[in-house]
Amino acid sequence: MKLLLSALLTAFGTYSSMAQQKAILLYLNGIPNAKTAPANYKEQISNTFWITKVTVPTLTPYLPAKELANGTAVIICPGGSYMGLASEHEGFTVAKEFNKIGVAAFVLKYRLPNDSIMVDKTIGPLQDAQRAVQMVREGAATWGINPDKVGIMGFSAGGHLAGTEGTHFDKVFIDNKNNTSVRPDFMMLIYPVITMGDKTHAGSKEALLGKNPSQQTVDLYSNEQQVNSNTPPTFIIHAEDDTVVPVENALMMYDALLKNKVKAEMHLFPSGGHGFGMKNPKSKQFWFSWLTGWMDGNGWLQK
Repeated sequence: MKLLLSALLTAFGTYSSMAQQKAILLYLNGIPNAKTAPANYKEQISNTFWITKVTVPTLTPYLPAKELANGTAVIICPGGSYMGLASEHEGFTVAKEFNKIGVAAFVLKYRLPNDSIMVDKTIGPLQDAQRAVQMVREGAATWGINPDKVGIMGFSAGGHLAGTEGTHFDKVFIDNKNNTSVRPDFMMLIYPVITMGDKTHAGSKEALLGKNPSQQTVDLYSNEQQVNSNTPPTFIIHAEDDTVVPVENALMMYDALLKNKVKAEMHLFPSGGHGFGMKNPKSKQFWFSWLTGWMDGNGWLQK
């Protein structure tokens, strides 16, 4: 037991050190929807910070310099097909870029859907995203954040999670005795999985919904079908030649936002493929600059 505890502390310490911030537990009084993990289900972190088999979800804050801080916060959901988390290039690196424009960033290490550790795996990641929004809002004063300027960002399958959080907030799957809103004030979806229909990413769909989900479940988690007039303003990035998550995912989401008169901005690269993170190697354009302009135009960078 002592050896196991020592190993866990060492791994956590290494993770926190490399992340340059201290991770905060999402849940202090028991993780909802959880089952006892099998002995062989233990969190693993590679030297590139690819994380798998998450059982203890956390939030890692990156706070801007006080003289730059504008009170806006963003929760970042790394991608990884709902089978892992690309926590460095779709997490920590992005958080540091937000700090440069005065935005507090929180990298979410969410549970990956798995029947062996969850009663209902379809809601597990969403619970963690909802709890992250709740936690940031309720701790806003501590972090110097305006609770009305809390957004969410996701990459790939993390984009599906962010999009689910931004379209399914009316049903709260966590304890919420203070009735804190879990609706993000804005969304940023980067080469996101959106649909669970024909144009989905098959691996993400199976990981979240199982091999043979009902049509009702497929429709429920096809987020383009869940958009309404109360969906948060949204920013979308995708590459037209993405062969992993077809660009139609972005197009369907954008179309749904337009039909519901939700403010949206979308940028499509002609090439770049999938999973490029902060910098598209096939373009000299820096999409984060476009995102910065969008945030500024909507008032989220004003103090």
